[in-house]
Amino acid sequence: MMTDPASGIRREVDQLVERQIQTFKQESGLTQSQLLDYHDRSDQITRLYRELDQIARVRLDLGSVRAS
Repeated sequence: MMTDPASGIRREVDQLVERQIQTFKQESGLTQSQLLDYHDRSDQITRLYRELDQIARVRLDLGSVRAS
């Protein structure tokens, strides 16, 4: 059974966002390492959203080709 690639990306984004939230909930200040991890996750979330956007655009293009 083939899975939708967007589903895996959405799950990964959810996990990364949850980790970002947990980072903000810390009562102590962030270490340099934690801050770098935070920025890396932020960059990864942005990249994954771009991938989701590209998948959606391809699906829209395919849908409009089939409809015509």
